[in-house]
Amino acid sequence: MSIVTLIGIDLGKHSFHLHAQDAAGRMVFRKKLTRSQLLGQLANVPACTVVMEACAGAHWIARQLAALGHTAKLISPQFVKPFVQGNKNDFNDAQAICEAASRPSMRFVTPRNEAQQTLSALHRVREGLVRQRTAATNQIHAFLLEFGISLPKGLAVIKRLPAVLALHPDLPVRLVALLERLRAHFTYLDEQVAEVERELAQQLKEDESSQRLLEIPGIGPITASALSIELGDARQFGSSRQFAASLGLVPRQYSTGGKPTLLGISKRGDKNLRRLLVQCARVLMQRIDKREDSLGRWVRDLLTRRHSNVVACALANKLARIAWAILAKGTHYQSDPAASAA
Repeated sequence: MSIVTLIGIDLGKHSFHLHAQDAAGRMVFRKKLTRSQLLGQLANVPACTVVMEACAGAHWIARQLAALGHTAKLISPQFVKPFVQGNKNDFNDAQAICEAASRPSMRFVTPRNEAQQTLSALHRVREGLVRQRTAATNQIHAFLLEFGISLPKGLAVIKRLPAVLALHPDLPVRLVALLERLRAHFTYLDEQVAEVERELAQQLKEDESSQRLLEIPGIGPITASALSIELGDARQFGSSRQFAASLGLVPRQYSTGGKPTLLGISKRGDKNLRRLLVQCARVLMQRIDKREDSLGRWVRDLLTRRHSNVVACALANKLARIAWAILAKGTHYQSDPAASAA
């Protein structure tokens, strides 16, 4: 029997489809296993490379396979799809994963550890709570506007809603009760968001690399924790540009016939982290006149030639590159190396 060197697993919630092949690319076996059977079966297979798509549960399975002595690799699903042969089914998907993993130029996703997954879960919970809080705020504004009351923007006015309602005693009693219920829901969500942010800040204090990310201008606790999750082992990216490109902060290219054509940013990768970096860039740009270091001079010079939206994306790109350099090289942020050397 041929020696198994590569196994592709098509992940599912309850069942898993395996496609194993030898060094020559010939199929050795195909199996369908349940979740309870998977690790037991792979424990009896000699150490080899096991590849999966980076989807729900993949990081946990990768850690379990590494404990069994296998080399676990994850591939972004978009890179697997072109290798599916024939009709789409689970076994063909597993075979396509093997084909994609066999390519020497294939890019893999580094499996996350438990701490990174926990931070990622906190971020997703916070995003959901913020969306719900915004929805509750919008409903309060909309219901009051239906009765001719226009509130100013911001969350502070929602907290003062009882005082606003007291100024309009002619509002229906049932509407006032409904608005009070929405305000109570808003207060609960606001407290939950604050609690999650405190937990994120506490985890940041325990992570030395995240503390170094906080030294970057404009980077706050939320963005620093998101960067630490995305970067992980920063050396998985060959350069700072590769990391910025993975976040979609570089121009899309549509070139042909030797004529290069650059478009807007590609918007690949984690859209939440890209949004956070752009927001950090905009906050930094609001006070850029007070910065006398090389970063401030670079942004001010760029603002004389480009639209502020373009500058914000360029600055977000630079912040991502600085973050990669700090984690990949184990250094601290230096605002102006030339000036400090002098």
